[in-house]
Amino acid sequence: MDNMFKLLGWWTGVFAVLFYAGDMIPASLLFVASTVFFLLLGYLNLTERMYMYMFGAYLMVFMVGFSYYATFIHVPGAGH
Repeated sequence: MDNMFKLLGWWTGVFAVLFYAGDMIPASLLFVASTVFFLLLGYLNLTERMYMYMFGAYLMVFMVGFSYYATFIHVPGAGH
């Protein structure tokens, strides 16, 4: 299970670089934070149950934050 979190850290790192290259700095910083979080968890060698609890907590925080952003902050149709 720890290898899956290292893999998640690698992929979020790839997306952080791609967002940075696309001049999307806030999204890049968010993915850098996710990369650090996943790599830290990957090297902790926790039990599989604890890894599942941590991933569930991560998903819950992400969905609450994304729903808040989509409902109260994002302005539809305000693109370039």
